[in-house]
Amino acid sequence: MLTVEEDLDAHALRRQGWSISAIARHLGRDRKTIRAYLNGERAPHQRRQPPDTFVPFLDYCRQRLCDDPHLWASTLFDELSQLGYSGAYSSFTEALRRYQVRPHCEPCQASKGRDRAVIEHPPGEEIQFDWVELPEPPVGWGADKHAHLLVGALAHSGRWRAVLAESEDFPHLVQALDQVVRKLGGTARRWRFDRMATVCYPSSGQVTSSFSPVAKYYGVGVDICPPRRGNRKGVVEKANHSAAQRWWRTVPDHLSVEQAQSGIDKLALRMDERRRSVDGIKVTVAQLAAAEPLLELPNRPFPAELEAVRTVSPQALVSFEGNCYSVPPGMPGVQVTVRHRLGEDYLHIVTAGRAVIARHRRAAPGSGLTVRDAGHVIALERAVLASVSDRAPCKNKVRRPPSDAALAEAEKLKGRAVGADPASRVVIDLSTYAAVADRLRTAPTPREEPQE
Repeated sequence: MLTVEEDLDAHALRRQGWSISAIARHLGRDRKTIRAYLNGERAPHQRRQPPDTFVPFLDYCRQRLCDDPHLWASTLFDELSQLGYSGAYSSFTEALRRYQVRPHCEPCQASKGRDRAVIEHPPGEEIQFDWVELPEPPVGWGADKHAHLLVGALAHSGRWRAVLAESEDFPHLVQALDQVVRKLGGTARRWRFDRMATVCYPSSGQVTSSFSPVAKYYGVGVDICPPRRGNRKGVVEKANHSAAQRWWRTVPDHLSVEQAQSGIDKLALRMDERRRSVDGIKVTVAQLAAAEPLLELPNRPFPAELEAVRTVSPQALVSFEGNCYSVPPGMPGVQVTVRHRLGEDYLHIVTAGRAVIARHRRAAPGSGLTVRDAGHVIALERAVLASVSDRAPCKNKVRRPPSDAALAEAEKLKGRAVGADPASRVVIDLSTYAAVADRLRTAPTPREEPQE
């Protein structure tokens, strides 16, 4: 690259009749460089731009942001990295702005600019929990309108973990809480919730008598956010936003619950690579979280009793947590309830009348195992064999014309055809009337009847 002075000298010497080779020897530059500056192909203080690696991916980015204008740039960058994009994230976002790929959204621009306050959180002091209702879950999940995700975030470091749950009732809340704190590696001294009814009374904010034993079991205190103060637990709210935008928006329809849980776990681990500045020192979220003094957890979760309604399959199986468990035969399509006390190794399957019909050792969730009882297998084989006949199957390639009886019935139907003359179908038999007249002539009158 030539300086401004060298560029001026090159043009002046060229006008004086110097050759390009002579100018290059005089300035100590390459001839091709001198020729490019003299021809106006290059200018001082402007480096030659390398080929833009973003151009091959421009059409894909335009289409993705046209389909979803609010798709995060980090999510789109993850997709491009899998498609072969080798640029850095900063270059990628600069290219999005340079080519104006993202459509403008006026309502979103108008909602920016609110005041915010930063709340200091000591290390190991607080975990913030919140439910996220995810709309339009995949059909195979069996959910009605929303999938339920419990997110827990360490308020100091920002590390978060999330667990998918079947519902937001008390047993599923306890199960999800236990799984989240175990994924975090321990628990902080206090848990913070919004005014969810399974934790506190929404009107007063007092902890319920059912949730109080859970907090005592884990040895933590409970803090309830003031009403309509979502920013008070801003750490977990930001984690909710990340989970919804970077994970839920891209979940395909064919994924199972277990595969989706694996996806949110991978995203949470990747978010640990975020960088923070503490007293001028650059650290990551993972390093901050590793230094937090967390409390140890009990060996088993709080013994809440979990219940899930399931439908028996034609193979006499009931699905639960990514596994299948057998029941006695003869119950296809019947709704049963799977009962499992958290921390125990066995689960029970009961009918609507609360009768226990099966007891199995619980398999690891998401293992895809089929757990069958030996007695159920024998009973199912007997039931299937009893319903099978040893007679030869009917032949389907035979000739069977209509029989005489069928033809006679057809003639009757033809006589009743629509549109026929009703008078032609009326038959008057006078013998019936003659018989009635004879009986009337021979019947005695009331005066002639014998008296007893």
